[in-house]
Amino acid sequence: MRNLIIILICLSALGFILAVVSVFAGPIAGVSARGFSQGCSNLALIAIALTVLFNIKIN
Repeated sequence: MRNLIIILICLSALGFILAVVSVFAGPIAGVSARGFSQGCSNLALIAIALTVLFNIKIN
C-alpha cells in the first residue's frame, strides 16, 4: 500500500508539471492545463485519503 501511495504522489507531481508546461505551450494531447491540474489534485487527495485510512507513515 505504501508503494501505491508513493506512485500516486509521483503521478500528482507529474500532472502538476504538465499543467505548468501546458500553460506556456498550449494544450498537450488535447488536454488543457485545467485538466492536468484537476487530475493532479485528485491523485493527491486519493493518496492523502489512503494514508489517513490505513494510518501509513511514509518515511
